[in-house]
Amino acid sequence: MPPQLKPAEGPSPPPNGGLLAWLNVIGSFMLYFNIWGILNTFGAYQTYYESGALFTASSSDISWVGSIAAFMLLFVGLFVGPVYDKGYLRTLLIIDSFGVVFGHMMLSLCKEFWQVLLPQGFVVGIGTGCLFVPCVAIIPQYFSTKMGTAMGIAASGSALGGVIYPIVLYRLINQIGFPWAVRVIGFIALGTLFLPLAIMRLRVQPAKVRAMIDWKAFTDVSYMAFILSSLITYMGLFVILFYLSYYSSAKITDESLAFYLVPIFNAASIFGRTIPNKLADKTGPFNLLVPASLISGLLMLCMMAVHSKGAIIVMALLSGFMSGALIGLPPVCLAMLTADKSRLGTRIGMGYAIIALGVLISGPGSGAILRNGSASLDWRSLWTFGGVPTCVAGLMYAAIRMAKYGPGLLVKA
Repeated sequence: MPPQLKPAEGPSPPPNGGLLAWLNVIGSFMLYFNIWGILNTFGAYQTYYESGALFTASSSDISWVGSIAAFMLLFVGLFVGPVYDKGYLRTLLIIDSFGVVFGHMMLSLCKEFWQVLLPQGFVVGIGTGCLFVPCVAIIPQYFSTKMGTAMGIAASGSALGGVIYPIVLYRLINQIGFPWAVRVIGFIALGTLFLPLAIMRLRVQPAKVRAMIDWKAFTDVSYMAFILSSLITYMGLFVILFYLSYYSSAKITDESLAFYLVPIFNAASIFGRTIPNKLADKTGPFNLLVPASLISGLLMLCMMAVHSKGAIIVMALLSGFMSGALIGLPPVCLAMLTADKSRLGTRIGMGYAIIALGVLISGPGSGAILRNGSASLDWRSLWTFGGVPTCVAGLMYAAIRMAKYGPGLLVKA
């Protein structure tokens, strides 16, 4: 048994506040800062790689780097969930910190596509994946009535990371070159990952060891339908996460704006992670997730008509806000759909391992659609590929909400 835990005689109610509870929210915030914050920076990397300054590769090939990083982040949770449920939080924190920092240091030495794929796609992806389940699953141990607010605050760390890291990358590439720019990002990650290691603690240990897979989850229709809907959502959502910056570079031909669109997008997502999650404590998460998915899909379809600096900045702000809701609300929904909170780590890990398939399809599929076997870039088809699935997922979320909680619009769900 890990020394930081004592066997739980019985499940006590979450304290919904207190110093230790909010310290764990801060720790989770810093984990999000380095997990999704680094992943949300890939749009800036994509634009830099597309320029050919480091290596020459197609859009589809380059997208494999970000897609594999995102896939590993989500898929590793299948194995991390049971480890977290056993109480090995500190071990996971150490592995994550090493993977993220080591991956960036190795990336700084790369000059070929396959060399970039290994550290940025696999090493950083696995490192961040080791902490994704814990930073989500630890919040329900301390919060029930304020769970949406706490998760929203924690998840906003990914947006802050997505603001800081792209700016650091862009400014330092021009001043000290790509290798040292990446090393600086690694050092920032190293420093910010010390905080959760120092302050995060599990409150209780499950009464018994959980299996890697909760087979009962496959018979839970609401759970499985939600996972399928989220797979489709992420398949569409990652189109704009990866290609917004490159679209600006190609269509508006402003390199500076192209890089700064990533932090603009992520800055807006700070509010998208906090405001909807705060409201979810009163309205329920499904009542906000449904319109967020529908609006996000429609915004991607509207990208076909964006051809000016002002318009693309507005779209980055609106899309960033909605993407924040689409990333911040699903963990709250999963916690709501899981009656036995001791199984939450395993169920989150299982669910996101399946959702990861949508992410793996999104990037390379988008790149193949964009090139379309011709010299010109097919942006209309790209935005269709992103917008339509996201809208469809919104309708699926609505169906789950109605089946589980009824058709009443004023029902908390």
